[in-house]
Amino acid sequence: MKDILSRGLKMAAVSVLLCCSVLAVAATGAKPTHPAAAPSNEIRISLPGAPNSGSLSWTIVVLLTFLTLIPSLLLCMTPFARLLIVFHFLRQALGLQTTPTNQTLIGLALVLTFFLMQPVGASILDQAVVPLEQGKLSAMDALQRGSMPVRTFMLHYVREKDVALFIDLAKEPRPRNPEDLSMRVVVPAYILSELKAGFQIGAVLFLPFMVIDMVVASITTSVGMLQLPPVVISTPLKLLLFVMVDGWDLLVGSLMRSFS
Repeated sequence: MKDILSRGLKMAAVSVLLCCSVLAVAATGAKPTHPAAAPSNEIRISLPGAPNSGSLSWTIVVLLTFLTLIPSLLLCMTPFARLLIVFHFLRQALGLQTTPTNQTLIGLALVLTFFLMQPVGASILDQAVVPLEQGKLSAMDALQRGSMPVRTFMLHYVREKDVALFIDLAKEPRPRNPEDLSMRVVVPAYILSELKAGFQIGAVLFLPFMVIDMVVASITTSVGMLQLPPVVISTPLKLLLFVMVDGWDLLVGSLMRSFS
């Protein structure tokens, strides 16, 4: 047993010495006795249609930057904002604080956004991604082509008042056609239009449930039930009404048709 322990300690000591020597050589930048031409550590990556597009480090920087911008693009250039605002208004109108949860509402909004944006994504794939992979387009040309279906989608739902506001703020000349508008103007105008549409739908959703709250509050006050909060009675009634009329089907169907 002692022999085994002594051998183990010797092997551990040798391993530590070897590691220390390797680290010392690496730290001092020691070169081998017979230097040889080592290949470059830089890995070159070329995009289709854009030869010598950059090193691996710059490619990683660009990709990570794009990944950080994806949530903002999802909010500003898709129906996600309108859908999520309407769902939160519905939850407040029903008097529910955490049901459905934020994750559930965000997931539902994402699924519906994917459903609505699938034709736009297919157009981007056919017009920009496939030609880029085949080397028929450069990266910048593919980006410009890919933005056209998204621009067409946003222009279909943007308000003229919001477009005029951002044209004036950007000091740009008034375009002859909507297709001449820059993305600098279209994107903020679209998100403003979506916010207004979401608040309009949310205000309409509040009306029937507000009537129930007022009726319940007046009844409880008239019969002298001052210690009982009206919310305790009105919340089950609102839930019962919402379930009886199949509220989720009506709401989602109306939202989908608003984008047709």
